[in-house]
Amino acid sequence: MLIAMSRYRLLPTGAQEAVLLTHCAHARFVWNLAVEQHAHWRPGRLSAPGYNEQARQLTEARAEFAWLRAGSVTVQQQALRDFHQALANFCAGTHRRPMWRKAGRNEGFRQVGVRPEHVQKLNRRLGQVWVPKIGWVRFRRSRNVPDSVRSYRVTKDVSGRWHIAFAAKPDPIPSPGNGRVVGVDRGVMVSAALSTGEMLRCPGSTIGEERRLRALQRRLARCVPGSNRRKRVKAEIAKLKAREADRRKVWVEKTSTDLARRFDVLRVEELNIQNMTRSAKGTADRPGSKVRQKAGLNRGILAHGWGMLVARLAEKAVGRVEKVKAGYTSQQCSDCGHVASESRKSQAVFRCVSCGFSCNADVNAACNIAAGRAVTARGDLAVGRSANREPQLATSTA
Repeated sequence: MLIAMSRYRLLPTGAQEAVLLTHCAHARFVWNLAVEQHAHWRPGRLSAPGYNEQARQLTEARAEFAWLRAGSVTVQQQALRDFHQALANFCAGTHRRPMWRKAGRNEGFRQVGVRPEHVQKLNRRLGQVWVPKIGWVRFRRSRNVPDSVRSYRVTKDVSGRWHIAFAAKPDPIPSPGNGRVVGVDRGVMVSAALSTGEMLRCPGSTIGEERRLRALQRRLARCVPGSNRRKRVKAEIAKLKAREADRRKVWVEKTSTDLARRFDVLRVEELNIQNMTRSAKGTADRPGSKVRQKAGLNRGILAHGWGMLVARLAEKAVGRVEKVKAGYTSQQCSDCGHVASESRKSQAVFRCVSCGFSCNADVNAACNIAAGRAVTARGDLAVGRSANREPQLATSTA
C-alpha cells in the first residue's frame, strides 16, 4: 500500500520546542539501543530480541529511570516498532540495514493512532495538531490536510526548522487516455529532456546565494572547532542548503504531476544512482584518479533530483512508468537507429554519421528511451524493437 507524506512547517513556541527535542532524544535513545542489541545479528544465524522482548525491557527501563519515564511512552514504543519494520525491510532486501541515529542530524519521532479531532483548522493559513505531553502545536497550512490521516512524523532539519508530515494513502493521478508516450532523459546540464523536445531544468541556488555560500565556507574554515561562532556559521550554511533542497522538491512535485497528467506511458532510463554517485577516492593502497572532478559530477547528479523524480512519477502514475536499459541511448540515432560514439559531437549536439540526422543530444536520447530502444554491447536490442529499423553498431575499419 502506497503511503504519501504531506509535509507542513511546524510552528512551536519555545517551551513546546524543548519538549519536542525531548521526544526526539527519547526516540533516538530507544532506536540506538535496539541497533546495539542487533549489531552482531545476521538473518538466520544469531538470535536477537524481538519487539515484545524489547518492549518489556523498555517498560523496565521506564520504571527505573525517571528521565525516560517523563517522556511519552507512545513515542518510545513507536521508535521500537519503526526499528523492527526497518529490520524487516532489510531482511526482505528492499532497504539498507538500520543504523545509528545522531543528535542534530536525525531529529524526529512518529506518532500513530491519530484521530480526526487531533488535527484542526484555525484559519486559512494556520492549523493545529495534538502532540503528546505538549498539547496543541500550530503548523502552517500550505494546503489542506488529507482526511485519511492516521499518523504523523515530526522532524527537525539541520537548519533548525520543524516539520510535520501526515501519512495518508493518496489517490493516483488518472491516466489521460490519449495514448501518448514520453521518454525522459536525465542529465546534469539539463535536469530532464523530454522526447517532445522540452528541456526541464531544476532550479538551484541563485548567484547571490552561491557567493554567500562560498564566503560562509571560508569563514567556517577559520572558526575554532567547538566555538559558538562555528555553530552559527554552520547554521547559516544549513539554511542555504535547505532552501536549495526545498526548491528541488517543489520542482520534482510539479514536474511529476504535470507529466503524469499529460502522458499515458512514461519511460525513463534504468540507472543505479547509488553506484553512479560513489566516491572515486579509492583506498590508501590504490588511490583513485580525478577525484575532485568525480565529486563535482556527483554533486551535479544529486542536485537535479534524478532518483526523486522517478520515485514520484512511479507513485503518481501507478503502473504507467517503464524503465528502459540505458545502454547506448545517447549514441544511437533516433531517426535511423545507427549507433556510433562519433555521432555525439558534444554534450548538446548529436549528428548521426550515417544519415546526417541532427538534433539536441539529450532530446535524441529521450526519443530512444520513448521508443524503448536500447542496444547491448553485442548490438542486440535490449528493450523494445522497431519494426522497420534495426540499430547497427558502428564497427571500426582500422
